[in-house]
Amino acid sequence: MKILVLHGPNLNLFGRREPHIYGTTTLAEINDRLASLAAELGVQLSTLQSNHEGALIDFLHENIDSAQGALVNPAGLTQHGVPLHDAIKAMPFPTLEVHMSNIAARETWRAHSIISPAVRGTVQGLGPQSYLTALRGLVGLLQDAKA
Repeated sequence: MKILVLHGPNLNLFGRREPHIYGTTTLAEINDRLASLAAELGVQLSTLQSNHEGALIDFLHENIDSAQGALVNPAGLTQHGVPLHDAIKAMPFPTLEVHMSNIAARETWRAHSIISPAVRGTVQGLGPQSYLTALRGLVGLLQDAKA
């Protein structure tokens, strides 16, 4: 089972960017934790971080026939990523939206996600655990669908 993990703009700065909001865990540490959990769950991850919406969309398109699910942290594209929203809707597999912070508890303009209507569910506000919780949940959904 192949799961995509897409990290949006500026997430390469985790650990440095606004640590009072995002903590001090780096993106490399998050990816390492995800890889360890994926090994436990018996799934393969394919991961991409990009500061460019088109690269994220291309990654989805390239994996449309080989992936069974995806985790997407759209970051700054959360409120404005119409093309990313459309690409997610075009995928034949379930996608979960992930956020380290609780976007509903932040600035008013951050509270609305244009991505949420395109995904199966959202996990947010748990720091790095948001990613791990989302991976567990997605694998569970996929396993239930096979049963």
